Amino acid sequence: MEHATEQLIDQLKSIANPIRMRIVALCGQGECSVSELTKVLSQSQPRVSQHLKQLCAAGLLERFRDGHFVYYRVATRGDGAALRRRLLSLIPDTDPVFGKDSDKIRALRGARTVTATDVTIHDRPLHRALVALTVAEPLGDLVDVGCGQGRILKLLATRARRAVGVDIDSDARRFARAELLLAGLPNCSLRQGDMYSLPFADNEFDTAILDDVLSDAGRPTEAIAEAVRVLRSGGRLLILLSLAAQDRPDLQTRLAGWCAETGLRLAPARAIPAREPAWLLAVASEPDAATAAA
Repeated sequence: MEHATEQLIDQLKSIANPIRMRIVALCGQGECSVSELTKVLSQSQPRVSQHLKQLCAAGLLERFRDGHFVYYRVATRGDGAALRRRLLSLIPDTDPVFGKDSDKIRALRGARTVTATDVTIHDRPLHRALVALTVAEPLGDLVDVGCGQGRILKLLATRARRAVGVDIDSDARRFARAELLLAGLPNCSLRQGDMYSLPFADNEFDTAILDDVLSDAGRPTEAIAEAVRVLRSGGRLLILLSLAAQDRPDLQTRLAGWCAETGLRLAPARAIPAREPAWLLAVASEPDAATAAA
């Protein structure tokens, strides 16, 4: 038998268990920890861990560590990704058991959300400008460096094939993970990391956002170069800078210098909003792949 056929048989055997099917359904909605799955499923931790081990062995789930926590999710990339999507689509979302599980994990995540992340009137001009950038050119695979509590990640996730947020603050990542699950965005994930050493291979993304991290960076050109490293040929680097307590002409000059040092072509930065601007938004790209988007 071919490997793909054997893998399918293993996955069908693995998911042919009510508890394991419920786990896959939950992890298809977002990244879940063992403790969350234990509470939702009313199962002991050793039993849930055993189910997770079998699902990972069958290639249905992947396990990753984020700080002190371990999370599980349905693997969306690599060998068998299309097969996993087909298997997920077969899980009957009209079954009340799956509906109750979803409600329970949303309630768990919602209980941890103590700060509102709704778009405020001050956010709207920036959000409109970011969304406008996705109209001219798709985001593809997106990484948001310095994602914080995930506001921009949540805004752009539906316009990306895959969206990954990176932040060094574990509390911010937990908050963002809760928000993304509550928003129903299964194509999103959160990773621990800093802007100088991103936890990704070369050429992994089509779009990278440096999310208001350069102004206070000790080594801004290194952060830019690291973001470029993970971009594919033709990829775009979006640079967002807050103007709070900063002189706009000085910040624009510094940004131009940073991009010049890293060999990037920088489109003119936009002040957002036009009157009393609070943000600078710019698009940078490698010279051989530069576009006029801004």
